[in-house]
Amino acid sequence: MAIIERLIAALLEGAPEDLYPIAFYLVRAYGYDKETLQRILRAVRPEEIDTTMSQFAQDIERTVRQKALRKGETRGEARGEAKLLFRQISRRFQPLPDGTIEWIYAADPNTIEIWADRVLDAKSLEEVFRD
Repeated sequence: MAIIERLIAALLEGAPEDLYPIAFYLVRAYGYDKETLQRILRAVRPEEIDTTMSQFAQDIERTVRQKALRKGETRGEARGEAKLLFRQISRRFQPLPDGTIEWIYAADPNTIEIWADRVLDAKSLEEVFRD
């Protein structure tokens, strides 16, 4: 670890503002945990530990929030597509077999798109859901 600390110290000599990008790289590339990163920072630039760790916490929180938002959007889009398909099918083919709505909502987005295209020309519900 002492070699890494010396390398970082040498890199920061001319550009102290590079501490965060270097620390970020070490975490991403080498998977350093919080304790390892703090030990390196303490050896290289102890006065920057709080600031750098705070930035990491904010970045991690932002990343988690963005992933959750994207996942929620994707899930919402899939539910909306399933809802529209069910509405089209229920208007076109009556009566619907039991479990149709569950079957549609359990399908993946690509399958729902295929079924949505088929519902426009299908003469029966079986044609919509064929393999």
